Order: sequence, then structure tokens, then C-alpha cells
Amino acid sequence: MSAPPEARVYLRYEVPRTRPDWTLPEEPVPESQPHDQTIDLLKALLLAWVGRTGRSAQVARNLAVRWDEAHPNVGMDPDLCVIEPRTPEGDELESLRTWQAGHAAPRLAVEVVSSNAHKDYEQSPAKCAAAGVEELWIFDAKLRGPRGNGGPHRLQIWRRRDDGDREFERVHAGEGPAWSPLAAAWLFAVGEGDRLRLAEDREGTRWWPTAEEAERLARKAARAAEQVARAAEQAERLAKEAALARVAELESQLGKR
Repeated sequence: MSAPPEARVYLRYEVPRTRPDWTLPEEPVPESQPHDQTIDLLKALLLAWVGRTGRSAQVARNLAVRWDEAHPNVGMDPDLCVIEPRTPEGDELESLRTWQAGHAAPRLAVEVVSSNAHKDYEQSPAKCAAAGVEELWIFDAKLRGPRGNGGPHRLQIWRRRDDGDREFERVHAGEGPAWSPLAAAWLFAVGEGDRLRLAEDREGTRWWPTAEEAERLARKAARAAEQVARAAEQAERLAKEAALARVAELESQLGKR
């Protein structure tokens, strides 16, 4: 768990906007199946959030993000990123270049730690700071990160400070749950700690659904409503039949008299 404010000290340091070792790889890096499944779930959750809130945003996976026009080969390709507002190219976007019209730095970047933990722990925050990213999530399901600086951490959240767009700081490092101001939601490591999900409350009772899960819940609710309606209809019919039987009984008694 993260330390309380009174038990912390703060370390800040400058990072350059460009470094030679930040050159984007030309070939895609292989991904393990658990890594792939974790990202698939997160992408589905973020896409559903964008649709549910009506945001003008897009969610991209392994998209090349470049921010230095003088060095266009320098950049990053986060596992996931949320770009808001949407670019003119929309889902046809091949590379984000923040110096171009309609191309803003991602509001959110997400890294799921794989075998190259050094990149996610050390390079990703520096690159996000240089690129102008608003918030970064680093999820280390297998705790593969370095032992230094109190690590490894299951979940980290980094944010750009409200009082200055040049400062990027870690606001959470630990098991979670962790609050994301950008998403206005809590992040949880679920299952055996190998999946990341979001909830509206810290207790984890109001989970964000994927579009598929929301559709399944809607069908279940519709079936339940239909069953309630049928039960009410049957109860009304039985009550009517009972009333008619009572009337018939009374008429019979009157006839005998």
C-alpha cells in the first residue's frame, strides 16, 4: 500500500524531451497470451466507457505516439492509450504526431508489464512526461519489476500535476484499489491479481462492464422484467377468476332463497 502523506518524501528530476534510446522499434515485440488477454479486457472496458459517456475519444493499442517533430523516430507505443478528442483519421489513424493539427497527446496511457519490466518502470513515465500524457497506469500482474525504490508494485498511477504541465508524478504505488481522476473510477487487480478492472466505488460493488457484459446484463434484466410481468398477469387472472367464482356462488345462494 502507498504510504500516508506525512510519511513520504518527494523526488523529482528532469527528463529530456528526446533520447537516442527512445527510438521506436521497427518490428513488433512478441506478447505472451496472458499479457494479450489482460490488454484485451482493458481495451474492451475503455471502449465501453467511451461509448457509455458519449466522449469524442478513441482507444488505440500499440499505437506509435510521436511528439518531437525534429526527431520523428523518437516516441513510444503504449499497450493502450486513450486519445481525446478523436483525431481526424479516427480508427484509420496509423501514427499519432502531436505537432500535427488534430493530434493531441493521449490523455491516458496504459502499460502492462511483461518481460521487459525496465521499460515499463523507468522509461514509460519519462516518455509520458515528455509526450504530454495526462495519466499513466502501469500494471505489473506478476510483480516482475525491479526491487529498487520499494518495488515491485502491482499497480502504479502517474499524473500530470494540475499546477504545472511540465511535472509528472506518481500518485499511487501498491496493490490497490487506486483512484484514477481521469476515469473517475477505482482500479482493482482481480482474479489472482492478473487482471485489471475498474469500479465506480472503492468497495468494488459497481464494476465497469464491457459492451458484451452490458448487453448480457440488459438481456438478463429484460428476461427478469418479462417474468415479473407474466407473474403479475397470472396473479391478475387468478384474482379475476376467484372474483367471478365468488359472484357465481352468491348468485347461486340468492337463487336458492
